[in-house]
Amino acid sequence: MEQEQQQQQRSALPPNWEVRTSKSRGMDYYFNRVTGESVWEPPSAEKEVEMRASHILAKHIKSRNPMSWKKVPVERTPEEAEAKVRDLRQQIIGKPEGDETEEELEARIPAKEKLARFGKLAAEESDCSSARHNGDLGFFGRGKMQKAFEQAVLSLKVGQISGPVKSDSGYHIIFRTK
Repeated sequence: MEQEQQQQQRSALPPNWEVRTSKSRGMDYYFNRVTGESVWEPPSAEKEVEMRASHILAKHIKSRNPMSWKKVPVERTPEEAEAKVRDLRQQIIGKPEGDETEEELEARIPAKEKLARFGKLAAEESDCSSARHNGDLGFFGRGKMQKAFEQAVLSLKVGQISGPVKSDSGYHIIFRTK
């Protein structure tokens, strides 16, 4: 049955794509023989969705690579990492007052101002090397990021900041820019 499913996946791939098996993870991935591109999710013949986002990453001791780009071993717990990104988000959008929700508060802040605040904190606080670019990850398509991260980006409107997003790398807050 499993071989039959794999054969169906292979025959449904767009031109120049093939299935390979990762030596380090023992999982199938998809490789484009022409471009050299590799992705975990099956590529689609449909038009590729491109998105762009910035993020702030708080790694923790259980992250898949608990070392910051700053060359400092990370010693915070997962709970501390989640609390850190919650705090950073609040530094960007402020604290709601009265009956105001976080979403209402965030909607009142101009996107350029939010991005400037976000970028400054990303450069200072993020455990990802994208901190050098104010957290900007550039353009990417489906299957390029960890699943939880990609799903969070797709759930955001352009100009919106996520709440804490848990991935194998740690906890993120994400600002969708395109």
